Amino acid sequence: MKNLLKKIITTHPYSGFSIARLTLGLVLFPHGAQKLLGLFGGYGYSATIEMFTMQMGLPSLVAFSVIMIEFFGSISLILGLFSRFWALSLIGMFLGIIFTTQLEHGFFMNWFGNQVGEGFEYSLLIIGLALIVLVNGSGKWSIDTIISTKQ
Repeated sequence: MKNLLKKIITTHPYSGFSIARLTLGLVLFPHGAQKLLGLFGGYGYSATIEMFTMQMGLPSLVAFSVIMIEFFGSISLILGLFSRFWALSLIGMFLGIIFTTQLEHGFFMNWFGNQVGEGFEYSLLIIGLALIVLVNGSGKWSIDTIISTKQ
């Protein structure tokens, strides 16, 4: 168990990996805060769960997971705590988003409001940043680095 934890938190001590992790966390935090807390013009937990399950037809476990990954995952990424786990979670989530809702709308986001839905370019950027974190860890400025150097 200790070896598994060490593999998860061991990170390459480069600043660039911290920048990728922080960017990912900072971009996702407002989305998670909208869904869980109703901040930034969001609907909050109950209304978001209802929208995901009733309007979009997602299972309640998936709806719950999306909210938790976006909110707690973004905070953990900002702090650099178990970043590889959260990066993998985001990759899975955004692949699901692409294949269930975005692929049919093409590559580009709906910048001008002339499409029925959003394309997958934003999701690809999230997946790319998450892959950097998954492969390299949290980077120099992270709680993972503090933990891994003390063991």
